[in-house]
Amino acid sequence: MIVEGRILWGINNIYSVKCGNKTLECRIKGKVLKNAANEYNPLSAGDMVKVETEGSDSGKGLIFERLERKTSYFRWNKKRNAPQIIAANFDLLVVVASVENPPFRPRFVDRVLVMADTAAETLIVVNKADNEMPVDLLARLKNYRELGYDCLTTSAKEGIGIDLLKNRIEGKTSVFFGQSGVGKSSLLNVLFPGIELKVGEISVKYKRGRHTTNFAQLIYSGETGIVDTPGVREIEIFGIDPGELQFRFPEMVPLIGKCRYPSCLHMEEPRCSVKKAVETGNIHRDRYESYMRILKGILENGQKNYTAS
Repeated sequence: MIVEGRILWGINNIYSVKCGNKTLECRIKGKVLKNAANEYNPLSAGDMVKVETEGSDSGKGLIFERLERKTSYFRWNKKRNAPQIIAANFDLLVVVASVENPPFRPRFVDRVLVMADTAAETLIVVNKADNEMPVDLLARLKNYRELGYDCLTTSAKEGIGIDLLKNRIEGKTSVFFGQSGVGKSSLLNVLFPGIELKVGEISVKYKRGRHTTNFAQLIYSGETGIVDTPGVREIEIFGIDPGELQFRFPEMVPLIGKCRYPSCLHMEEPRCSVKKAVETGNIHRDRYESYMRILKGILENGQKNYTAS
């Protein structure tokens, strides 16, 4: 019997697949999925698949096809030198940061936004807002809002902003993504009591989190789906040409084509409209610094070999 299902999680070619009211334990038929032979991980939480069941009561099946993805989020796996998909077919990407322990790192957030799938909504959540909010953090959040990004401040500990966040994700499939230790699992435990996700401690020496979520997993609470993802420490940009990067910075888009040179990358070229906007304060200087760091990395690494679909 052939059925369609949705991947909840997968480890070492063992996948939990929700098929209607049943959850099946599945493997990839033939171990190599069609049209995904060169991918680091051909399936992720949220993927829709076709499954050949092994019997009505066996609880097992074989995945033989992955359906087209509506949205996806990838990161670069340095160890395997290949793109790694984190989640698929979601409505909202929730970029989770924290006020401190670990401290707010705007350039990390900028990199996540650059790699975000434009077909999905994006929400920036700054957790641990029971701590004092630094002036530069408040300024950055103001700038993000001016650029059109939705932003919320929350505290899983004190319950700050939880109702607002719950309303924002209700009825959608959302991916919670961020650095280790920012409190993704803590937020989800407060939002949906009973799921009891494992929560880790913070390294005092390095002021960063320890990994507690080891793999992405899609969890349902009624009609609301949440993908809890492993914490990461850095994001490498890939699949973006140097000239394309400026389109990933909303504040630069109105200025594209207004520089002296049509192919201007806004580095050291004369009569650059973007650099002028930075000088006049119309573009946040630190956002421009993020752009420059990403651009230099693209130029140095030449990572043009892959474009996320």
